[in-house]
Amino acid sequence: MTKLPAIALIEYGSIAAGMFAADKMVKRAPVELLHAGTVQPGKYLVLVGGGTAEVEESYRAGLQAAASDVVDEVFLPDVHPQVVQSLDGSRTYNGIESFVVLETSTVAAILRATDAAAKGAQVALAEMRVGNGLHGRGLAVLTGELTDVEAAAEIAQRVLAGRNVTLCHSIVSNVHEQFASHVTKTTRFFRA
Repeated sequence: MTKLPAIALIEYGSIAAGMFAADKMVKRAPVELLHAGTVQPGKYLVLVGGGTAEVEESYRAGLQAAASDVVDEVFLPDVHPQVVQSLDGSRTYNGIESFVVLETSTVAAILRATDAAAKGAQVALAEMRVGNGLHGRGLAVLTGELTDVEAAAEIAQRVLAGRNVTLCHSIVSNVHEQFASHVTKTTRFFRA
């Protein structure tokens, strides 16, 4: 993905509804369809990017097209560049003193929480995983000084407060050398 000023993701509880909405979204405004497809457990996700006004228009079309099937959604008009890079699978672990692991019950929630945390605290987004292999959940690891990763966790909690999603997080400080070496290679149990 190139640098994008805005992204939007809509998570549908129905594959049929999601595919219908995805078509409506790209027809409504000139956006780039970054990803669209199924994730466990039987959800359909649509991710678009582009200019802020165009993405917002596409996002609204997607919400209207299948409103009763929307599980979660997010529109990020000034998305943090590290969030966009991580959606392409970019992993950047540059030394680990401390880190916060964010885990959300939806993909849209991890985008919302990670974007806010990256903007509001002096942390680096080391990795973000979404959807498959996580039973439709989101996972992000943000690294930095202990006080900064604590601030990132608080920001993530604040931005998701009142939403119908679950956020679990843990802060790991003074990371053991052996575990740090493993995490920088993969967060999966087996590498594919």
